[in-house]
Amino acid sequence: METLEQNIAIVKSKIGEAAAKSGRSPEEIHLVAVTKTVPPETVQKAVNLGITLLGENRVQEAGEKVDIVRGNVQWHLIGHLQKNKVKPAIKLFSMIQSLDSLGLAEEIEKRAGEIRRVMDVLIQINIGREETKSGIDADDAVEFIKKVSQLPHIKIKGLMAIPPFKEDPEEVRYYFRKMNDIFQNIKMMQIENVEMNFLSMGMTHDFGIAIEEGSNMVRIGTGIFGKRK
Repeated sequence: METLEQNIAIVKSKIGEAAAKSGRSPEEIHLVAVTKTVPPETVQKAVNLGITLLGENRVQEAGEKVDIVRGNVQWHLIGHLQKNKVKPAIKLFSMIQSLDSLGLAEEIEKRAGEIRRVMDVLIQINIGREETKSGIDADDAVEFIKKVSQLPHIKIKGLMAIPPFKEDPEEVRYYFRKMNDIFQNIKMMQIENVEMNFLSMGMTHDFGIAIEEGSNMVRIGTGIFGKRK
């Protein structure tokens, strides 16, 4: 418990430092605790310590935790979503951070419409153009967002990205800066049914740099819960 409490305090302190460097308040930065492989009882301890946003990579694993963990929390899907998992996903999550194709958007629209729900999503951008990662190419982002914005049961709330991993986080700064440029450009367009509220980028290894370059939502797993077994 003490270690978890200390980890959260350290992460929040680093968020505060990075926010100050970018001229913002720590309150503007949303901390998503990534609970992949973390048992529900440990997740509950984190919630009891003030964590309110929880991120899961897999729909099935979230389903095993959502009804167990108590408190005023929201669950975000941060991993790749397969179309055959959309129906349970829209019931479990308050936000899907990984919308990465028109086919997936159409399935979300269909399933959300069935239960008369508007699903909040972030558009995942493959900022490093890596073949191993999902996401929309940066050059296609505006056109894609305009298409998805026409779906009445989806609400675009911003962008998400996972840049290439580099041992030195400074080498990733370029990708974060590029993401923020895309984010600000789309925000200025004021596309109907699109709210550029969240720029979700930065994980345990590089979240300080991400915040300095404009991120207002970071996804931290190891930094809070320690290394996964």
